[in-house]
Amino acid sequence: MSITVGIDIGGSTTKIVGIENNKIITPLMVRANDPVASLFGAFGKFVDQNSLSLDSIECVAVTGVGASSIEKSIYGIPTTRIEEFLANGYGGLHLSGLPDAVIVSMGTGTAFVRASQGKTEHIGGTGMGGGTILGLSNCMLNIRDINLLMEMAESGNLGNVDLNVGDISKGKIATLPPDMTASNFGKISEVAEKNDLALAIFNLVFQTIGVMAVFAAKGYGRNEAVFIGNLTTIPYGRDIFSRLEELHGFRFIIPEYSEHGTAVGAALALLNGENGTKL
Repeated sequence: MSITVGIDIGGSTTKIVGIENNKIITPLMVRANDPVASLFGAFGKFVDQNSLSLDSIECVAVTGVGASSIEKSIYGIPTTRIEEFLANGYGGLHLSGLPDAVIVSMGTGTAFVRASQGKTEHIGGTGMGGGTILGLSNCMLNIRDINLLMEMAESGNLGNVDLNVGDISKGKIATLPPDMTASNFGKISEVAEKNDLALAIFNLVFQTIGVMAVFAAKGYGRNEAVFIGNLTTIPYGRDIFSRLEELHGFRFIIPEYSEHGTAVGAALALLNGENGTKL
């Protein structure tokens, strides 16, 4: 058995996967504020759940914002730090099965990369992401629990917060349905309840990321983009992307294991001989 382990150390979560014979082994995620603690917690859990010995792990690739805090190899196993955008590209292509794509990595913030076999280009990004959702919900609702926020959003009404096209135009606009957002939070008033605000926060973040992805991909002549990262697991995001697909004639691809895409990409980049920083 010869396993390459990929670890993505994010701002609030650490994701870990194993790659053996180009197949993904048991993706896991742990939450921790300290990057070193979360790495070793994830690694220990991964080894235990898969009944592995350290000898069965050939090498480890670490990436993500917390990877800079890792200064030495993990338990003596050859360890390499992989640049995050490179990992995004490899992970997005592998999970989607596409040879060429714009990859959108939605984490605390959001990064956009153009990836093709053997080449990855960082094309931009936005500060909109999971950090925005939790920051706004903390300020507006005094809540920092994403699961509670999703629960509240289930009964939210965007009509009490967002200004829609139908609110400002009595006539039909050929390219815009009347229930499409004209201004996020543009209609907010005293009638808006906490559940409405919860849904509006999700709407703001996912609409912004989605529209930016459409423009980024179409700039490269693509009518689809691949989405990876923690936010891909939030149901409201998928609903919002579905509406944007209809509006823009676009395809939002969220592959299996999408939340672990960067960890998968780190391991694959190492396996494909990409240069990194050996620890």
